[in-house]
Amino acid sequence: MALTASLLLSGRRVQSPTSSHHRPTTSWTAILVVLACLVCHTMAATADAIEPMETLVMDSRTPLQEGGGWVMLSNDDMELRKMKRAPADPQVTTTFQIAVSTVTQASTTTTVPASPLPSPLDGGLSSNFTSNEEGETPCPGFINSFLTDPLFKQCYPLSLLLQGSRSFFNAEKSLVSITQVLDASCAPNATFCNNYMSDLSKNLTKPENCGNDFALGNSIVRDAYMAMVAYAPLYSVGCLKDPATSMYCYANAITNLSNPSNVYFYYLPLNISLPGSTVPSCSSCLQQTMNVFQAATANRKQPIANTYGSAASQVNTICGPAFVNQTLVSELVVGAGLRSRPLAWTASMVPLLAVLPWLL
Repeated sequence: MALTASLLLSGRRVQSPTSSHHRPTTSWTAILVVLACLVCHTMAATADAIEPMETLVMDSRTPLQEGGGWVMLSNDDMELRKMKRAPADPQVTTTFQIAVSTVTQASTTTTVPASPLPSPLDGGLSSNFTSNEEGETPCPGFINSFLTDPLFKQCYPLSLLLQGSRSFFNAEKSLVSITQVLDASCAPNATFCNNYMSDLSKNLTKPENCGNDFALGNSIVRDAYMAMVAYAPLYSVGCLKDPATSMYCYANAITNLSNPSNVYFYYLPLNISLPGSTVPSCSSCLQQTMNVFQAATANRKQPIANTYGSAASQVNTICGPAFVNQTLVSELVVGAGLRSRPLAWTASMVPLLAVLPWLL
């Protein structure tokens, strides 16, 4: 002991004989205890940081107003209340009256009367007519005389309806009414009516009738004259029908509100050119119409001979270079073998054969 104490005083470390060959070891139990404490502390801190979530509870009960307030009843309670309800009063009944009508077929058929057909020149005659040496104005009287002529009414010319007829303008607004007009216009004998209109145009321009007013450019007289001369080509195109629908081509054109350009072509025989902005529908009706007009140009006295060439050029610009023939047919000369030079007998001359009797 004295030796040990002296060694401690001298600063030397005394080792135990039993530990001279072993290093001191750390207790694993203590380490595990420390780690467990750290984990518990961390979990406790995390649990404190998370706020508790509320639970949404759905109330499946049914609200019922009772005694000035609302009560919540379960489904079972609601079914029970329904079963306890008093039955309806058997004396209260609901009566349904069902009207039963008896349909009997009439022995006679009822037909809808056709509306009156439009009349030519129903816009009224102006007072701007010249007087003869006797102070009379013969032109209005002559116009009224042929308008009331039964033969004129029988022919019912479409050409005189296109201009100066207010009732025809109204008829064009309905497909049914314009079809009735075209039916009436196409019904008479075209050859007879063409001769009648030709004679009427000659009588119109006589001095004792409307010759002086025609020379002075009276619009009513000149329009009537053009319509009489153009009876044949306008009769032909007015009676054309669309092969796909069997409807009149003119009726299709006048009721086509999206593109009214095809209507302008029916004024070509009246010496009225197409507007420059015309964009026609390239239909079979237009092609047939232009074929008839081209054939009618064989008579150079027809106004269509003045307007066809430019119109055909406009059509081909829109519909293609070969849609219609832009060339006028060879001129027919009465008494010179029917024509001044030979005609090529091709399929394009079929329309000419159709109108040939009217051109002579």
